[in-house]
Amino acid sequence: MPLNLLPNSLHASTFPPFPNNSTHHPCLPLQKQPLRVSCISTRFRRKPGTRKSDNSEAHETVRMLIRSFSDKEPLLKSLNKYVKIVRTEHCFLLFEELGKSDKWLQCLEVFRWMQKQRWYVADNGVYSKLISVMGKKGQTRMAMWLFSEMRNSGCRPDTSVYNALISAHLNCKDKGKALEKALVYFNKMKGMERCQPNIVTYNILLRAFAQSRNVEKVNSLFKDLDESIASPDIYTYNGVMDAYGKNGMIRDMESVLSRMKSNQCKPDTITFNLLIDSYGKKQQFDKMEQEWFAHGSR
Repeated sequence: MPLNLLPNSLHASTFPPFPNNSTHHPCLPLQKQPLRVSCISTRFRRKPGTRKSDNSEAHETVRMLIRSFSDKEPLLKSLNKYVKIVRTEHCFLLFEELGKSDKWLQCLEVFRWMQKQRWYVADNGVYSKLISVMGKKGQTRMAMWLFSEMRNSGCRPDTSVYNALISAHLNCKDKGKALEKALVYFNKMKGMERCQPNIVTYNILLRAFAQSRNVEKVNSLFKDLDESIASPDIYTYNGVMDAYGKNGMIRDMESVLSRMKSNQCKPDTITFNLLIDSYGKKQQFDKMEQEWFAHGSR
């Protein structure tokens, strides 16, 4: 569904503010007449058989667009100049590059331009990427708007979209409310067949609760993971160990390490850093030194 934006470059002042005293989060208005479109649930990835040179060409095209935009040429002018070659994969790369440089408004400008192209098809992957970019830039309300707009466009949310939305909320300044909202989405996902939490979902939540030192919730999520179809990976174990380490729970930390090794999951540098840091804080210097040399010999 096309966005109802001004035709020229987007600036913060072009968006009306959100209601409820939200003056720092611009909003894009929805059109009154929804457009029903087909929706696919694919994500940008290199197709089997695609040459590496093709991928390099896509990156080079994006670098060319970024350089043009950086030289004060309006982004839309640059996109229109290369309209015959720019496709979804280029826009994905643009979202990433613009997001890195805090130009999230320009991401929306690219998105608006995409929607006007004949090749555009509403896609969960596009929305997931944009929601992720908005979340990283603290634009949670914009991420929520994109989620709503995605559903209005005919797309059905999937696990990846919900993961992006959860991450967006966890970037809020109010961590208490963010964690509550994240759990609401998590429980909602568990009730939908096409949106079942995957290991990425669990890792996002485990890391968030570890940072908030909420061991009880970490234990609950870790137990819930055992009962799910997802399998823990290195990020899972490190997340749980981080939670235990922050709370001085050395024995529990060592237990997770043993479980990790028994499941053929090899500890990495982060694992050893967590152990060394935790042993140091508890003044268990013999174990700290042991881990130090053990890691150094690998």
